[in-house]
Amino acid sequence: MKQPVPRKHIPTRTCIACRESGPKRGLVRIVRTPAGAVEVDLTGKKAGRGAYLCRRRSCWDIGLKKSRIEHALQTTITSQDREDLAEFGKSLSEAFEMSD
Repeated sequence: MKQPVPRKHIPTRTCIACRESGPKRGLVRIVRTPAGAVEVDLTGKKAGRGAYLCRRRSCWDIGLKKSRIEHALQTTITSQDREDLAEFGKSLSEAFEMSD
């Protein structure tokens, strides 16, 4: 009798804006570095406290306007970091669909 092929584990994360769960690679990680800076972590491996947002522009707007990023990272975002995050959010499409 053949053994079933084990399914590969796919880590899931939750968007802090829309609260939808999805595969970790489908979301963008924002990290508070040990130095206190807040930045986008496209590799998902930078040291520091992290939070995840969908690749939808509306989620980035919610995350910045309602201070959800600050709450999740337990810090206050500087105006320069906020501008950098907003600029990254503007480069995203509104049509992104999260897949499981």
